[in-house]
Amino acid sequence: MDTGTVDLSVVVPAYNEETRLGPTLDAITGYLTETAGRWGSWEVIVADDGSTDGTREVPELHRPGVRLVTGDRNRGKGHALRLGVAESRGRRVLVTDADLAAPIEELERLDKALSEGNAAAIGSRSVPGADIANRQHRVRELMGRAGNVLIRAVAVPGIRDTQCGFKLFEGDRAREAFGAARLDGWGIDVEVLHHFHRAGLPVAEVPVRWGHQPGSKVGPLDYPRVLTDLARIRARTLSRAHLLAAVLFLLMSVTLYSGRFFDPAHRYLTDSMQDQNQWEWFFAVTAHNVAHLHNPFFTDLQGFPDGVNLMANTVMLGLSVPFTPVTLLFGPAVALSLCMTLGLAATAFAWYRLIAKRVVRHRAAAFVGASLAAFAPPMVSHANAHPNFVVLFMIPLIIERTLRLTTGARVVRDGTVLGLMTAYQILLGEEPLLLAALGMLLFAAAYGAVRPDAARAAWRPLLQGLLIAGAVCLPLVAYPLYWQFAGPQSYAGIAHGDNAGNSPLSMLAFAERSLIAGDADTANALSLNPTEQNAFYGWPLIAAAFAITVRLWDRALVKALAFTAVAAAVLSFGQKIRIPLTDTVIPGPWALVAHKPLFESVIEGRVAMICAPALGMLLALALDRVAVSRDRATQYLGLLGVTLALLPLIPAPLKSTDRAPVPEFITAGMWKSYVRPGESLVPVPLPDPGASEGLHWQTAAHLGFKIPGGYYNGPWGPDHIGIYGAAPRITSNMLRDVRYTGVVPALGKDWQTQAEQDFAYWRAGCLVLAPQPNDGALRTVLKKLTGREGTWTGGVWVWDLHKGT
Repeated sequence: MDTGTVDLSVVVPAYNEETRLGPTLDAITGYLTETAGRWGSWEVIVADDGSTDGTREVPELHRPGVRLVTGDRNRGKGHALRLGVAESRGRRVLVTDADLAAPIEELERLDKALSEGNAAAIGSRSVPGADIANRQHRVRELMGRAGNVLIRAVAVPGIRDTQCGFKLFEGDRAREAFGAARLDGWGIDVEVLHHFHRAGLPVAEVPVRWGHQPGSKVGPLDYPRVLTDLARIRARTLSRAHLLAAVLFLLMSVTLYSGRFFDPAHRYLTDSMQDQNQWEWFFAVTAHNVAHLHNPFFTDLQGFPDGVNLMANTVMLGLSVPFTPVTLLFGPAVALSLCMTLGLAATAFAWYRLIAKRVVRHRAAAFVGASLAAFAPPMVSHANAHPNFVVLFMIPLIIERTLRLTTGARVVRDGTVLGLMTAYQILLGEEPLLLAALGMLLFAAAYGAVRPDAARAAWRPLLQGLLIAGAVCLPLVAYPLYWQFAGPQSYAGIAHGDNAGNSPLSMLAFAERSLIAGDADTANALSLNPTEQNAFYGWPLIAAAFAITVRLWDRALVKALAFTAVAAAVLSFGQKIRIPLTDTVIPGPWALVAHKPLFESVIEGRVAMICAPALGMLLALALDRVAVSRDRATQYLGLLGVTLALLPLIPAPLKSTDRAPVPEFITAGMWKSYVRPGESLVPVPLPDPGASEGLHWQTAAHLGFKIPGGYYNGPWGPDHIGIYGAAPRITSNMLRDVRYTGVVPALGKDWQTQAEQDFAYWRAGCLVLAPQPNDGALRTVLKKLTGREGTWTGGVWVWDLHKGT
């Protein structure tokens, strides 16, 4: 036997432990001496982390078998442990905290677990059999539990308590794991266990006696530091292929938004129409509500005095709230630009991980499939300021978690996580969640039909998991949903007309922003507007998908994906389907659900977005088959077919233009002398879905004033039917008509009386007319309604409505 080796090394990290280290060493050395026949030769290593008190002078450090190793300065528990374990010589290495919260006698339990074939045995306070004599403060305990849920999800699945400072390792495995560790803080426990997890080494979680000791070195700031450590662990474990994919997706996203990304405050996405103004306002009002502790589900800053039910509008609280610091520091334009650019890249990477994990083995094939799923023509169309339809990174995670349920392995855990994910997605966007659920239902029906054996094995755990998910999700979202459907300014559905479905020709045509084959005239003729080009996959991709389906028809997955894509495409045609090149109209299957709750508010053409991931997975499967083929002709034809299918769909950067400057009257704060507390500033014409520059004025003024009208979804009439914009009033309708036609109506006393009533309803402090088309006609109208000419100030015409002015 090598004389330099001992049977057991005990490593104790220490920082300013002058008062506790002596009793701890007494207990450890006393126990090991008394049970020498049990443990054989041993050593105790105290790893001092740059203590500034008398830790290094504790008399017990001079006992036989005890060694001190020191760091040059305080770096953290991780650095001390790395130093101590590196100096160890034991066949087994015990790591224990200096407070000895788990008594040294609990070593018996860990050693028994290690003798049963495990590479590590860790003390746990969270498994059955643990005996906790003195608990931590309730807040610390709750934070620890919450953190461990995240730790299990990110780094070490299945381990309930990673932070208990009492762990026994095989010596060589310990030195290898701690030597590979890079974290200096408390996160090293997770990093080492993650090393064991990735290496496939068995780790036993053993219940121990444990008692909280006063004088803990864990402070409030250490919890966020552990979260940072988790992110570093996760980033380092990504493979080079994953990192390359993430970088490429980010570059693709930045390129798409390049016309605005580098100067978001002064550039406007041309095809977003008024949506960019609306979404910047959503981010601004959310940040305002968070900063002032206002209700995040309602505001009267827009639509004054009735207000806006924010939960009944897609304000994406799941992102607009976390982005509050960015919004407050850099403005809503920057916040929205970052959110959409990073969110689109994150969505593509989420699809990539799902496809790589569940569909194909080759990373390149997964990358191509994910690129289509995230950057397909409908997604690019919605990238014009519809973040709720491009920031979809939760959808692949929800799909993957649902698939886990079908195995029946960890139904309770996976059902709980699925419920949390679903609750979060509801705060990101309910319509994408509904479409994802519809797509999963179509896929499940098809896969179950071709694989009834799999369906029989999966339906029970799947149903159980979905019930658990519902039980977790519903309490979390009950209050927000109450506000959405029963709160002030809620509404009952919203109509989109009877022509919101796709034309069958749109599936074969090319979108306007397709770099090579794009045709604006054709795309606009086949869609509602540039933000709703919801199909446009192009005939080469449809032909390629058909060929792939025929060639790989023997695979159940291919059949299910093909059915999902075809069914979603047909549903997207809407309630009535016009046969191309004829006047024949037939009923569409969407009519079966068009008037059902939730579905009544869906723009049915968006159902075609389900096709994007389905087609992406079919392409990935084809490339995966090509990659393993040894036939040169098959490889050549396969790659050529996929290239020709995707080449016409490569998107051009989104169009952008210089943004109209905000008048000095707003930016210089001149409006403040015209608008008193409780009053509103009235842009003329009032902001509406067709012209909402007033929202940009409001965000430029840091939401300092309220405005009537606006661009949002709100109720109209006694039945509270949903409409776009504020409930119309006679004066607002007339001003809008003059703006578009330039025709000044005959305005008599009745019009003046009606205007006075509407101004009073809006509690208007002033009317503001900026230079715009037909502003001369609008100026004439305002002069007749108010009985006087406006004042030119700060680049706008202003009518002060206070008496005596």
